[in-house]
Amino acid sequence: MPSKEFLESYPLYRKFKVDRLPSQMNSFPKVQINMGCPTCKSNQTFVMTNDLYENCQYSNYPSAGVAFRMVYMCTHCQKFERLFFVKIDEDKKWIMKIGQFPAWEIIGEPNIERLLCEHSSYYNKGLVCESQGYGIGAYGYYRRIVEKTIDLLLSEVSELLTGNDLEIYKVALAKTKETIVTQEKIEIVKDLLPPILRPDGMNPLSVLHSTLSAGLHAESDEICLEYAQACREILVFLVNQIAASKSSSRDFTKSMRKLLDKKLQRGS
Repeated sequence: MPSKEFLESYPLYRKFKVDRLPSQMNSFPKVQINMGCPTCKSNQTFVMTNDLYENCQYSNYPSAGVAFRMVYMCTHCQKFERLFFVKIDEDKKWIMKIGQFPAWEIIGEPNIERLLCEHSSYYNKGLVCESQGYGIGAYGYYRRIVEKTIDLLLSEVSELLTGNDLEIYKVALAKTKETIVTQEKIEIVKDLLPPILRPDGMNPLSVLHSTLSAGLHAESDEICLEYAQACREILVFLVNQIAASKSSSRDFTKSMRKLLDKKLQRGS
């Protein structure tokens, strides 16, 4: 059913698979969402103000195949509204946004843009394609980002390693310079990531490697959207995690220096 995740962050024309949907239009719950309000200039809670069956012949109209609108009002200013237009699958296996106002927000990632520099437009173009359900286009842009930044990304990983792990990684990193194929570069170093880049033991580089290897040949927009989202989320995780770890390390070093300086001043 239309959930917070679906309404807040899902792009248009992408099937949101569901295990179970109410059989009647008056049985859908009215979930609250949290999104930006231009009037309040901040994120606020929005509540649904209309009935899903408003354009049906009767309130308990069968939900299969129905298209409906959802009107959400900001609870803070009581003025700004968000509208969603949703389509239910005939077999009730998925729902899909077929319209949204204001449009799906295209929000950049500062760390990604810093890494990309002159190629940062690829990321925003990928988001635009994703928002419109153009999976092949989105996947193409995100794949290009990985290809443009892979050497720098792998180089930054080395700053999170020490001792013998760092020496082993340096040897592998040198081998990545011998190929221009992104998948081959990832294959060489993917098992050498530090624990901080392996949440719950999962290896983001391994997933990125398999996703990139899947390619675009003969795949539908729907499948490519899944590939695109995986590429984007993995890339954002890696870049943000590396940036956060480096920042934390700098803060730790700075704090230690302060303490040592104070100790030396007292000793003198």
